[in-house]
Amino acid sequence: MKKLFLLDGMALIYRAHFALSKTPRFTSGGLNTSAVMGFTNTLLDVLKKEKPTHMAVVFDTDAPTERHTEFEAYKAHREAMPEDLSKALPYIFKVVLGFNIPLITSDGYEADDIIGTLAKKAEAKGYQVYCMTPDKDFAQLVSDNIRIYKPARMGNEMEILGVKEVLAKWEIERPEQVIDILGLWGDAVDGIPGIPGIGEKTAKTLIKQYGSVEGIIAHSHELKGKLKENVEAFAEQGLMSKRLATINLNSPVELDEAGLEMCAPSKDLLEPLFAELEFRTLGRRVFGDDFSITETRAVSVQTDLFGEPVAGARTTLTVDVQDVYEPPTPAEAKNINTVEHDYILADTFEKRAELISILKQQEAICFDTETTGTDANNCELVGLSFAVKHYQAWYVPVPVNEQETMAIVAEFKPVFEDEKIGKIGQNLKFDILMLKWYNVEMKGSLFDTMMAHYVIDPDTRHGMDVLSENYLGYKPVSITELIGPKGKNQGNMRDVEIEKIKDYAAEDADVTLQLKTVFEPKIKEVGAEKLLHEIENPLIYVLADVEHEGVRIDHETLKEFSKELETDIAKLEKVVYEKAGVRFNIASPKQLGEVLFEKLLLDPKAKKTKTGQYQTGEDVLLALAAKSDIVRDILDFRQLQKLKSTYVDALPTMVNAKTGRIHTSYNQAVAATGRLSSNNPNLQNIPIRTERGREVRKAFIPRDENHTIVSADYSQIELRIIAEISKDENMRQAFIEGIDIHTATAAKVYGVGIDEVDSTQRRNAKAVNFGIIYGQSAFGLSQNLGIPRKEAAEIIENYFAQYPGIKQYMADTMNFARENGYVTTLMGRRRYLRDINSANQTVRGFAERNAINAPIQGSAADMIKIAMINIHRELKARNLDARMTMQVHDELVFDVPHHEVEIVKPIIIENMKNAIKTEVPIMVEIGTGVNWLEAH
Repeated sequence: MKKLFLLDGMALIYRAHFALSKTPRFTSGGLNTSAVMGFTNTLLDVLKKEKPTHMAVVFDTDAPTERHTEFEAYKAHREAMPEDLSKALPYIFKVVLGFNIPLITSDGYEADDIIGTLAKKAEAKGYQVYCMTPDKDFAQLVSDNIRIYKPARMGNEMEILGVKEVLAKWEIERPEQVIDILGLWGDAVDGIPGIPGIGEKTAKTLIKQYGSVEGIIAHSHELKGKLKENVEAFAEQGLMSKRLATINLNSPVELDEAGLEMCAPSKDLLEPLFAELEFRTLGRRVFGDDFSITETRAVSVQTDLFGEPVAGARTTLTVDVQDVYEPPTPAEAKNINTVEHDYILADTFEKRAELISILKQQEAICFDTETTGTDANNCELVGLSFAVKHYQAWYVPVPVNEQETMAIVAEFKPVFEDEKIGKIGQNLKFDILMLKWYNVEMKGSLFDTMMAHYVIDPDTRHGMDVLSENYLGYKPVSITELIGPKGKNQGNMRDVEIEKIKDYAAEDADVTLQLKTVFEPKIKEVGAEKLLHEIENPLIYVLADVEHEGVRIDHETLKEFSKELETDIAKLEKVVYEKAGVRFNIASPKQLGEVLFEKLLLDPKAKKTKTGQYQTGEDVLLALAAKSDIVRDILDFRQLQKLKSTYVDALPTMVNAKTGRIHTSYNQAVAATGRLSSNNPNLQNIPIRTERGREVRKAFIPRDENHTIVSADYSQIELRIIAEISKDENMRQAFIEGIDIHTATAAKVYGVGIDEVDSTQRRNAKAVNFGIIYGQSAFGLSQNLGIPRKEAAEIIENYFAQYPGIKQYMADTMNFARENGYVTTLMGRRRYLRDINSANQTVRGFAERNAINAPIQGSAADMIKIAMINIHRELKARNLDARMTMQVHDELVFDVPHHEVEIVKPIIIENMKNAIKTEVPIMVEIGTGVNWLEAH
């Protein structure tokens, strides 16, 4: 079978770029590769799954088309292309050419027209044709041998739409009637006006009755009211809109069957390109495990493919390799085989003694641990590696026997526990935690290269291999080379021969030491010395102790709670079935959508996903909850199910067999704001807004009957910080006088006395107080509060009138961000905002919201980190047995002996209050209890 895939290039690129807009991918040089990566992954998926025999990627050019000539407003108001996407386009063209796929354009014709023309010509020659696009307009092309191919997105499978699917989706008799619906409905994105007052639903109804736009106009006398008026008044506009929506099937392009035939990709083009884009995983996927970005670096492009308009009606861009790239001139790869080094095996007492003697003479040493796993609380030590100068390192293996290993590690205790010797490493928390199990209490100043890179460039990856390739141009030995790829069959370091482990482990220490040398001046450049050396690095010791300590959970409480939830879920299920009048799978979005919107008709304007099923996400259901009690029941059902599976049933499975406690792992280098995250379990996501959710905290208990839980929580910390940063006099005064800030805001906004504020006014003021921090608009506030947009706009206007300092802070912060490309916290933590000056409003708006929020949220993160360091230090200095066991958002949790409670509480409160000196008073709420719920 001849199988032709025609890819709508620009639509796929936009889709790829915005799919990763919240977690963009950047190279070490700052190039946003999200669109290139997404597009390439999509291309590889379709090549692998569909195995096309022929393919082309089609693009628009900048030249105007007949549509622009006929209607000046056509696509005139489209937002500017995001700058990152513009920069990515040449790389995408190179990817297409690297896969030896024709790249087609034709001046005066859009990609839709070229694809439509080629599709029909190919169909006539016996091809199965797939138009690969997320664009709904292509539905008009579908026939027995032409289909739409929508690639997979956001976890949804790819979707193929043939005649049957299009007719059902659009509720029509013939695919070409899609044009009529688009002509009536219009398209705001493309600037196609349609006929006013006619939306999708009305358009479908009219086409079902009259067959076409022309048929509707001819029978306009049968219509009524405003609809009749609009059809008659805007008949010509409707016909023009239909013409604008019609794909031109007579574009001047020929079906070059030989040119479209698939052939092998060009390794000479793609390898250096993937290296330049730092596509490690993609490179291995295409070229195998030997691919390395340090092997070859991409060379410059000699011709700009779209620098000048394509002359005439040129179609396939058959570009010779030499026209696009200079001949590759790869430098010799830097790796363990090409760089001279001295890696020493210290596997006897005498060799270890000689190494220890060298280490004791150093101001700082770089070290790393090799282990049997990645959970420091649940694996064994395999060896230690050390480096004190570049290109030289030692590896110390340890045996399987635990007592013998303890003895060898003990030889190094004087070095590890010497406060005068600084410790350098990559992800030091793991190594410090690992050595705690071998009776080593690490001491001395720390320099963690992972944390150093995090404060330099928080938005990119911080793994050692990536940093080595990006900053040293050196590819370290991969762990998968030693123990195999990830998965159930992966081995561990005990299985590897000693010579290979020696090179791998010693190289880790050596590379880390080299990275430290590279990062030190960069830290100064970004003004992050204080942030790194006084907050992030000292916090590593605190987190290692917190993780090692763990927290005890009450199995019986969870067991009982699980039974209660099971009963409640079953009751809710029964209630939902009764109200719906039918049994169905509530957990199935498809079935739920059909019941809510087809059977119960809860929303005549219910939206559908790209796969054609109704949207039933939490935001959709929350908007309906006020109107329908069955929706409230469904939301409760979902919440209880998630609570049971994610926490109540899962927590007992996370208990460490050695300690009988849960040891969460804190991620210090993930959130760009500076906040900590955690996993196994994710403590930050334990639901606390509902009564049932809060009950999970009841299962977190003290170590024994001689201890109690102490919980301390910052009160309204982000609002206090915005008052401090903005220096707004009214807000500062409210905090200084101890007035409830939401009541104070309501009184100001509504112009009433403090005692006259009612609950609705306070609720609205609270929404504004927190909404402002996140850049909430009048529309967002109206949605949040369920009030008219005009009223929401008035509330915001009054808010700024009463708090002019906050408005000024927002303006000043935005101006600073536009001029400098970043904003900072009170402690100098930077949040980079590369899109703050984007011409694309959507992209710029996201950066602007981050500009306002990052200094506030980041300062709150800095504050609790400093508090943790100071509390931890004082508890140790005073030789107290109280232990910090958890950090969750703005809250710290401790396990405290009964007799220490009254000693420890003032230590916690004072250190939290005074972590960062502010004029606005910082308030801390503290409590005790037999479990976390009671203490909080």
